[in-house]
Amino acid sequence: MAEVWRDFLSAWEDLRADEEEYRKLDDERVLVLTHNSGRGKTSRLELGQMQTRGANVFLVRGGKVTRLVTYWDRERAFTELSIAPEAGSPRSSSSCLEGG
Repeated sequence: MAEVWRDFLSAWEDLRADEEEYRKLDDERVLVLTHNSGRGKTSRLELGQMQTRGANVFLVRGGKVTRLVTYWDRERAFTELSIAPEAGSPRSSSSCLEGG
């Protein structure tokens, strides 16, 4: 998996995933809504020209992230998680990852 991820990342310049909002889904899962940006090294295509709103789900056990699920399409995350797009808490600090 690390090799595949490394190959994917090597195709981009300035690839970033900036957090927009954190949502505690339950005692073990945190949803992080993201805005992705970057530029293809070969194509020079800016991510801003495509769908750039994604989501990550972190599974946290014993204070450690044990699983990460990345969604490049935020709407797919909402559908798979059976949650409404507008539901959730306002943007918060990383304390929700620490159980705070």
